[in-house]
Amino acid sequence: MFPAFRIRSFLFPLLAAMAFGAAHAAPAKNVDEAATAALNKLYAEAPATKALGEKAKAVLVFPEIYKAALLVGGQGGNGAMFKEGRIVGHYNIGGVAVGLEGGAQTYSYAVFLMTDEAVERLKSAAGFEIGVEPNIVVLNAGAGASLSTATTPRDVYAYVFDMQGLMGGVSLQGLKITKLSK
Repeated sequence: MFPAFRIRSFLFPLLAAMAFGAAHAAPAKNVDEAATAALNKLYAEAPATKALGEKAKAVLVFPEIYKAALLVGGQGGNGAMFKEGRIVGHYNIGGVAVGLEGGAQTYSYAVFLMTDEAVERLKSAAGFEIGVEPNIVVLNAGAGASLSTATTPRDVYAYVFDMQGLMGGVSLQGLKITKLSK
């Protein structure tokens, strides 16, 4: 087994690199292309999400979020907001996790904002935090096949999809979404 200091010497630089990468946005064109491809993939794999997207006031897509942890972890990525089929803004998502968790993974994340109020909360200077907002429903893409907004009306639906890597354990975590300045 690896000594604890070797694991820490690997994990902390990785977390620092993730935080640095999330703070320095990729060129908007790359984010736009990746977000468009990720949204199209979600719609193809979970057709109910396409109907949800058509009803949404806006859809926020993070094509690739990086996550790593060993007791303490971090995650982050950049994305684009779609409104009426057009990209209208760029956002950052980041967070920390504390608990019995270890591993590394990437995943895609789509947030369907169903009301004007939800869009305005996100556009506010402070953004909003997933895991704190009371009207957010988080599902994986497979669960989206049977979703009905008539039976589960909410302000925000969030989907995790295209997961790669291995992450295990139990932790307390939160994600904060903030608008990137132009």
